[in-house]
Amino acid sequence: MSRLHLFEAYGIELEYMIVDRDTFNIRPITDKLFWDYAAAQVNEIDRGEIAWSNELVLHVVELKTNGPAKTLEGLHRLFQKEVLEINRRLEPYNACLMPGAMHPWMDPDTETRLWPHEYNPIYEAYNRIFDCRGHGWANLQSTHINLPFANDEEFEKLHAAIRIVLPILPGLAASSPVAGLKRQPFSDYRLEVYRSNSNRIPSVTGLVIPEAVFSREEYDRHIFQRMYRDIAPHDPENILQDEWLNSRGAIARFDRGSIEIRVLDIQECTLADLAVVRIITDLLKALVEERWCSLDEQKSWNEETLYHIFMNVIQDAENTVIDDKSYLSLFDMPTKGKADVGSLWRHIFEELYSADEVQNDRVLNCLDRMITLGTLSGRISRALPSEFTRDDARGVYEQLCNCLQEGKLFEIDG
Repeated sequence: MSRLHLFEAYGIELEYMIVDRDTFNIRPITDKLFWDYAAAQVNEIDRGEIAWSNELVLHVVELKTNGPAKTLEGLHRLFQKEVLEINRRLEPYNACLMPGAMHPWMDPDTETRLWPHEYNPIYEAYNRIFDCRGHGWANLQSTHINLPFANDEEFEKLHAAIRIVLPILPGLAASSPVAGLKRQPFSDYRLEVYRSNSNRIPSVTGLVIPEAVFSREEYDRHIFQRMYRDIAPHDPENILQDEWLNSRGAIARFDRGSIEIRVLDIQECTLADLAVVRIITDLLKALVEERWCSLDEQKSWNEETLYHIFMNVIQDAENTVIDDKSYLSLFDMPTKGKADVGSLWRHIFEELYSADEVQNDRVLNCLDRMITLGTLSGRISRALPSEFTRDDARGVYEQLCNCLQEGKLFEIDG
């Protein structure tokens, strides 16, 4: 089977939690949802263009393109149809899907239940080595983008571009300001806990920003082999020695010829998620085409410098001030030496799309509004009182569930 070339197809994955419609506590019933549909205990439901899949924990269900999608056009409608179908099937359990990247009060230490069916040995191995009773394992949901490459030359271009973009993605997609019923000191708290998931074996996650390697041989030598070597004493049966062990913010899957971007928080509705996907893929195309900077310039950035920007952005999202003029110049951002991330995304948006395109495209119109409103994380924070209770949080997340059901943005006054 021939490999797909750059931007010839897209693999999109959206993860959602199942919660009680009244209490909004998590409901670990994904296996029941699948059993009711298939009359068998399966780990995936084939629904044509979209599939449902299990995840590490029983309260999360993943919706994904069922194989590579040739276009992003209309994907938000396909995903929305599946959201509505799952919510319909969850009604007998008085449950529904909840968006947002983290549950606001779930206690992972006591509420975590791993998927007990097929693939359970993999999950049990993760749990034994890393202890999955933590926010970074059991309390998170995200959007993944899978982009293809056909050979080393295309991998080099795509990996270079993705590494440059990763640090600013939370400034567009952060949606996790609350965990443990507390306002966290990070706009994207999911990524703060995600980056420390594998502290026991640091090479599994690295600095989240992948190392500056641009061929399969380099990647295998500097990332895979080090990771496999480090986990081997903890994994004598070699259960986890596979490419998917890699937990960086973007992971190379040479087995299927793609790079998977993993740093995006889930948004409030499928339209918003696909709007985020749209601008990211269009931005990556521009960088691959060397629209504002050369491939050599992109490759020259080391992971430590990019990680420094990334850490600032997961803390303050769109309000983060970037004072590295060299980084801003990668996007041809006109500045006097610094700019906030929200302004950078507005600049990128206006560079990529004309006013006519925005006016006539529902996804771009949504994206325009999202950049104006600011991240979902910021909107959730503004909707909560400075000192909030569980009832306050439940009221906000009930609105998010309504937004998911109705396919609309979460907008608040003030």
